[in-house]
Amino acid sequence: MNPSENTSEIAPCAPVEAEVSLLDLLHVVVVNLRLLLGGPLLAGLIALAISFALTPTFTASTTFVPPQSPVGTVSALKSRAVLDALVARFDLVKRYEQKSLPDAAKALEQHARAKQGKDGVITVDVEDEDPEFAAALANAHVEELGTLLRRMTATEARQRRLYFESLLAATKSNLSAAERALGAKGLSADVLKSSTKEAVEVLARLQAAIAAQETKLVSMRSYLAESAVEFRQAQSDMVAMRAQYAQSESAAPAPAIGGDVAYTTRYREFKYQQALLELLSRQYETARLDESRDLVVIQVLDPAVASELKSKPKRAQIAALVALGTGFVLLLFVFIRQGLRGANTDVVSAQKLHRLRRAWRISLGLERGAP
Repeated sequence: MNPSENTSEIAPCAPVEAEVSLLDLLHVVVVNLRLLLGGPLLAGLIALAISFALTPTFTASTTFVPPQSPVGTVSALKSRAVLDALVARFDLVKRYEQKSLPDAAKALEQHARAKQGKDGVITVDVEDEDPEFAAALANAHVEELGTLLRRMTATEARQRRLYFESLLAATKSNLSAAERALGAKGLSADVLKSSTKEAVEVLARLQAAIAAQETKLVSMRSYLAESAVEFRQAQSDMVAMRAQYAQSESAAPAPAIGGDVAYTTRYREFKYQQALLELLSRQYETARLDESRDLVVIQVLDPAVASELKSKPKRAQIAALVALGTGFVLLLFVFIRQGLRGANTDVVSAQKLHRLRRAWRISLGLERGAP
């Protein structure tokens, strides 16, 4: 018989060996079927029984639409000011069995979560053993957030009011100086009736409007990002004002009232300061009103209520996970045990197993010598 014929006769044996190996594994499973089924079932029942002894936890949730704010609302909820206020309000140092206020604040962060959805709605979830307390603590998050934002808004409005107040004082002084300069030149009835005078007043008002808009933009930068809709609209308005001013000035370049250019310059300065004072006065009044009223409006969509259904422990899930984990461990155990039994019957495998055991004992310091 030649070698090629020999190979063709031996080759078909490989699938048989693979098939036998798979059947051996299946045989191991069948032999240990009672252990593989009963063990996970027993472990699951024990886990289920233990879960009944665990203290149930309830979750209360509140959702709200945040106000426009210079800071992120979720970040403000996690701020030290809000956390400390909640810790003091509900005596969480004692409730969470902590030693200090910072430790209680950290414990609160583990019991409360705040997240913002794509639609901008913020949800605050609070977990506690008492459903009434969980609901009260969740709603208190919104209340303390409103207090913080109102304080921040009041501070910002006060800064705007003081800013416009200083500008008003300077503009009043400039207006008085312009009025004195204009009075020193004199004013005739014919000049007052001049149509050129109206053109000068138009330019002065436009110039004042541009200056007031620039002042408004400077103020808005303190509480709005440049990408905000209101800020971009204010920028567009200023661009339009400048274009209108350039067009008006080119149509009537430096008109002279009564032929007197010096008088025209003084008159234009006077009307500019007068119009600027009027515009700044309006912005000052707006800032003053903002300072005196509550600008923070938090729209609560769903206030937190005491839940009748516990959120933890999830007994069925615990029992299922313990049963699956136990089943996997037992399956691994029977395969390893079967492998060790097979190794003990084979001389070469038995020697390798002996060396492995000896190396293990030497690594643990239970035996001396080279592994």
